[in-house]
Amino acid sequence: MKNDFSKIQVAIVNDHTLLRNALAILIGSFENFQVYFEAENGEDLKAKIKQKMLPDIILLDVNMPGMNGYETAEWLYNNYPQIKVLALSMYSDETTIIRMLKLGAKGYIMKTAEPEELKLALESVIEKNFYISELISGKIIGGLNRNTEIPDEFNITDKEKEFLKWSCTDLSYKEIAEKMYISTRRVEDHRNALFEKLKIKSRIGLVVFAMKNGLVDV
Repeated sequence: MKNDFSKIQVAIVNDHTLLRNALAILIGSFENFQVYFEAENGEDLKAKIKQKMLPDIILLDVNMPGMNGYETAEWLYNNYPQIKVLALSMYSDETTIIRMLKLGAKGYIMKTAEPEELKLALESVIEKNFYISELISGKIIGGLNRNTEIPDEFNITDKEKEFLKWSCTDLSYKEIAEKMYISTRRVEDHRNALFEKLKIKSRIGLVVFAMKNGLVDV
């Protein structure tokens, strides 16, 4: 099949051939999405990417033999941070979810999800750089000790706190800029400052931090 690069290119990484093929058919039916390639594990994905096959987004299984989802997500963030990762798993425990998000995944979806949710998750990761379902939000909260205030050691400004709260919504960075009456460039400055101060790699990590410290109610 010839690739239509006007569409969003998706790579599927999963060690189960039947599931991988079924996901490819499903994603191929979504408007504006096309499956670029499939890979059976992290090593297979690395080989394809090193051949300059760079997708826009990767649907990444967490549990795979060889190079698993954790190792693959970390490698992608360190080497190809422009590629967005949507984690896919049958596990809904908070430890797995939080670990994948901390490693740079932009979202997390269950294998039991309906096709409509997968489409929504892919669109959200592409358009807003993150996706959290109500189920996953609850799991994250359940796995974190909530505090009432951000520790002073982080030295977060009031504007950065405001940006942090808006980051936990479904608004794009452009829309957040409009809400805060600042430029998109200034929003990016707040984001990058928080990434540095909090040692966080993604917007989803900011959401986890905000929930942990009681800045938002989910």
